[in-house]
Amino acid sequence: MHTNPVIIIKSPREIEQLKRSNTIVAEVFRELRKMVVPGMTTQELDRTAEEMILSKGAIPAFKGYRNYPATLCVSINEEVVHGIPGPRKLREGDIVSIDVGVNLNGYFGDAAITLPIGEVDQGAKRLLEVTEKALHIGIETARVGNRLHDISHAIQKWVEGKGFSVVREFVGHGIGKNLHEEPQVPNFGSPGQGPRLEKGMVFALEPMVNEGSYEVKILSDGWTVVTADGKRSAHFEHTIAITEGKAEILSTL
Repeated sequence: MHTNPVIIIKSPREIEQLKRSNTIVAEVFRELRKMVVPGMTTQELDRTAEEMILSKGAIPAFKGYRNYPATLCVSINEEVVHGIPGPRKLREGDIVSIDVGVNLNGYFGDAAITLPIGEVDQGAKRLLEVTEKALHIGIETARVGNRLHDISHAIQKWVEGKGFSVVREFVGHGIGKNLHEEPQVPNFGSPGQGPRLEKGMVFALEPMVNEGSYEVKILSDGWTVVTADGKRSAHFEHTIAITEGKAEILSTL
């Protein structure tokens, strides 16, 4: 058994700083949403994001992190997370998940969205709806006095109730002056477990939801995670702060 993780409580001033970093993340998404059309390359999305982040006096949080080579993670269809941008073009009917991290003055922002490219089939629409709703169910559950795994359980119950599965090998996390801090926030688990939530905790919640089995594998590039069965996956993420009442979403405009 590992001991309880040390979760850093953030002061209101620090949460303000984290909000600034996360606002940049949200602004990047506002721009990228307009760009995800058939024929666009994932590299072009990456370049736009990097230029925007630098223009705001911030730095991309992922680039160079454990030698990751890009600003964005761009994962298409059966790719779950950590897809490396390159010459690949987005195609009509694809779904693409984009993950952005920002470091502004030593405080980190992190969020992800999955978007349809042009017209997508009903299955893709449903996968996106269920995954995005899973994130918001997690956020609803992130309240003072609840346990950490109450969030995990709420997400899992919703997703599996809709006939999908939640990825287990990759999880959400604490965030602050580091991109990844304690605790890990799984998207599955038993209610009533884990540390009690307190005001000032800041988490990146990020359900990753698969159409088929929850099993995944990593490709030979050492980064790209794909579903083991080749079915599609979606990913939504927000950075949130636990407050007196409802959790505050920091990565929104």
